[in-house]
Amino acid sequence: MGDAKRHDDAVTAELRLPITGDCQLDEAVLRWLSWDKNVHTRAELLALLAWPHVDELRSRLSSRLTFGTAGLRAPMGAGFNRINDLTIIQATQGLCAYLLRCVPDTAHRGVVVGFDARGRRESGCSSERLAALTAAVMLSRDVRVHLFSSYIPTPYVPFGVLELGAAAGVMITASHNPKEDNGYKVYWCNGAQIASPHDKGILKSMEEHLEPWSASCWDVQLVHTSPLRTDPLSHVDRRYLDQLASLCFHRQINSSCPLKFVHSSFHGVGHVFVRQAFQAFGFPPPIPVPEQKDPDPDFPSVRCPNPEEGESVLELALLLAEKEKARVVLATDPDADRLAVAETCDRCEGQVVVTEPGKGAWSGHRCRWKVFSGNELAALLGWWMLFSWKETHDDPADLQHVYMLATTVSSKILQALARVEGFHFEETLPGFKWIGNRIHELTGSGKTVLFAFEESIGFLCGALLPDKDGVSAAAVVAEMAAYLHHRKLSLQQQLHNIYLTYGHHVSTSSYVICNDAATVHKIFARIRDFDGRGSYPDTCGGVRIVHVRDVTTGYDSSQPDCRSVLPVSRSGHMITFTLHNGVVATLRTSGTEPKIKYYSELCATPGISDVCCLEAELKQVTDALVEEFLQPERNKLIRRIV
Repeated sequence: MGDAKRHDDAVTAELRLPITGDCQLDEAVLRWLSWDKNVHTRAELLALLAWPHVDELRSRLSSRLTFGTAGLRAPMGAGFNRINDLTIIQATQGLCAYLLRCVPDTAHRGVVVGFDARGRRESGCSSERLAALTAAVMLSRDVRVHLFSSYIPTPYVPFGVLELGAAAGVMITASHNPKEDNGYKVYWCNGAQIASPHDKGILKSMEEHLEPWSASCWDVQLVHTSPLRTDPLSHVDRRYLDQLASLCFHRQINSSCPLKFVHSSFHGVGHVFVRQAFQAFGFPPPIPVPEQKDPDPDFPSVRCPNPEEGESVLELALLLAEKEKARVVLATDPDADRLAVAETCDRCEGQVVVTEPGKGAWSGHRCRWKVFSGNELAALLGWWMLFSWKETHDDPADLQHVYMLATTVSSKILQALARVEGFHFEETLPGFKWIGNRIHELTGSGKTVLFAFEESIGFLCGALLPDKDGVSAAAVVAEMAAYLHHRKLSLQQQLHNIYLTYGHHVSTSSYVICNDAATVHKIFARIRDFDGRGSYPDTCGGVRIVHVRDVTTGYDSSQPDCRSVLPVSRSGHMITFTLHNGVVATLRTSGTEPKIKYYSELCATPGISDVCCLEAELKQVTDALVEEFLQPERNKLIRRIV
């Protein structure tokens, strides 16, 4: 203790630090400056001290990163709850120690490390540098590292973990988050994202290994000099494309298809990899959006790098498609694990088109476009994967071993398919980590997982890997569109056919932004003690609520014992309401961004075709859900820009 104090005193004297007046904060500042060796983040923190910006210092140094639905994510910059060199070293030390304790032969099996193209010059943080630091920590403990030599799509890391038999995988990415953010996504040896108990175990291990172990942990040159480092890029690339071919069922139709496709990679890594996937399916390459083809961490041509936002961020792709007379637009997010799809509407005139706010029909310069929601794409892809599987499996009894999965906030359309067709459908908690781990369990017991999805445009066709994959989904959507075109059908027409057969599923999803954690807690506390009555609300928009499920507390009024069937998850808030009119609505906090998300769906039985009436009923309940339960004006919530 005395040595540590003398060291802190020496740092204070050398830097002539101002005193913040908060002993705990001063201690955190000294600890940061004594550990951090990145000149950019040190300068950033010293600039905050110079004023001093006490509140900003406290926000950066008084808490640590925790695992959300997609790993660690935060803005890049100085501080213990930011993404930077030091916090990545701390995370990797915790992961390394935990792996050496829990996974047999970790040192020999090694860890797969990948990165996207993100970076922030002000903090000296780039995904490539953070990946090199991740590798350096592992190498300092003589753990083999399979570090990709160039940026890759996120799906290559879980695929690589399985292909190489690695102990774990790490992907440096913040996916579709704002340009200021970065992240650290961890995959277990089964290829799935870590879930409980490993996430908690790794966090505990991080707390035990906060101080950098040695100078080697900062030595990014180790990745060039250590014999324990390998580059898996060519091997994983080749094996991924070999296995991707198993999802191609109509190569001859693909090769002669007159349809043109436009692809946007949203200034991310997807261009090269989607191009390869198209070629593996027998297609010519899609037409790239030139302004968005190459990686650029500033994402200059989009207001946010998230294709889920719909037509407002797809404008360049849609305009190019009109110019090139392309009927289908595909957009992968910056790390290419998610996929958005749009199609021209001129073949669907006179047909009711199911839309979602901010995601529906878009009128451009000459054409009208239908931007599919994640739920609508899932209906199409679920139908397509089942249709393709049945073409090669004659015995209906085989369906007893077939599964499809979805997160609980996603559409129930797969459940409707399963009810009619005879395969199994299961729901998981939000986040593909839950789907991935369930896929591992099912395939390990000899089951076939044909398709899985989350409504936020995350899809997995087949079981190439236990995580969402925008690259393979892009090729599968292209083949489905080509096949339907061969049958004189559009994607929209086939979606309409699916709803006629299995029942219309009208859904909507959106969010409000709340940057104050205390306000979020207050909102959900009020819902659990609605208007001071000690219970949940009993109506929404005048419609009676018949069941409430709260996975944060483990309560579910639909169960005889009132215990939730889904696992309890206290990492965030999530409450689901089932209404008397059949609407199912969920409020939940995002695991990656300061958002409260809301989802609602109304499922009709086959034969009901008055979609306008269904949409109006759903809108009424959804509007009430937001206004009555979230109270945006009173709580100063920022509504989504459409």
